[in-house]
Amino acid sequence: MGKLSTKSASHRALTHFVDWIKPEEATADAIRTQAEDIRKRIKAKAVEDGLVVRSTPWSGSFAKKTGLRRHMRGNHEVEGQDVDLPFVVSPQTKEGEGIHTLLDKFERYAKAIYPNTRRSTTKSSICLDFKSNSLSYDIVPMLAVDGDDEAQVLLRGDGERRLTSVQKHIDFVTMRTAASNLLDGRVKFNEGVRLVKWWRELRQSQSDVLDEVPTMLIDLLCAKAFDEHSVDETYTETLSRWFGRIAHIVRQRKRVDFSDFRNPALTPSSGLWTVLDPVNPENNVVPASWTNIKLQELAEWFEEARDGMARVIAADLAGDDTAVREELVALFGNAIKDHGEAP
Repeated sequence: MGKLSTKSASHRALTHFVDWIKPEEATADAIRTQAEDIRKRIKAKAVEDGLVVRSTPWSGSFAKKTGLRRHMRGNHEVEGQDVDLPFVVSPQTKEGEGIHTLLDKFERYAKAIYPNTRRSTTKSSICLDFKSNSLSYDIVPMLAVDGDDEAQVLLRGDGERRLTSVQKHIDFVTMRTAASNLLDGRVKFNEGVRLVKWWRELRQSQSDVLDEVPTMLIDLLCAKAFDEHSVDETYTETLSRWFGRIAHIVRQRKRVDFSDFRNPALTPSSGLWTVLDPVNPENNVVPASWTNIKLQELAEWFEEARDGMARVIAADLAGDDTAVREELVALFGNAIKDHGEAP
């Protein structure tokens, strides 16, 4: 099989499309401004209440630059990126506060500051949903770790206390993006992640088995594909390699781990499939509730994507632009039909 060039129809379409699916700059500016205001006001309330707020780092896909633009999910418009606002506080007791105690406190702060803003509570955060600009933020109370300014304890609703590092999770992604920036061409790691996440959104909307594949799992699978295959000159060939490698990993349920921050060799595999958090190898990011049926479904998704990208390449090499477009629409939805060309 021949090799595509940056003038190939599929690469040009994916280039325009990945530029479109990233959050609009105006939205990014609005998020930065509003997030800083939320941080400042919530922190002031917390300090007034006697808490010691050690840090409020950026987190989520917004900080990783892997978020998506606002888009439709079914009949509803959703924000395509998560903006987590961690509030890392010093424990006030030897054991540290429980999640419900902290959630109650931060929900009270949010209610006092934003009484007319919709609020909801998750297992570990308070979500603020601003109707005026359709932006939402997750306020995530965390406990500081003595002696390590980059470590935090994430508290879960089931009582779990998980050691983590917001900064290292960001670094895990941005280091790979930086490495891809050193290569020739414009294909970047974070943009490849964006395309895979958009594809995931489409597959989730069509599935009766898997309605949500965790973003962290997608990040780690893309990272493993990047570590083994890097990025190619074209988005088409990059995605073809990534989808193919990930399809093999999921079908064979190969263990996925990383040595960026800690040696994962001492952590045994667990569950039906093991994908280890690079910051805390004790954390298997594959949902414990996933059954063999769900894992089989995920493998089929990636196998179909692998085969679809192979058809895209074959059509492109044959000069059949119509077939290229049809195959890309099958993978990424009708949006690429409208936004896969230069504006």
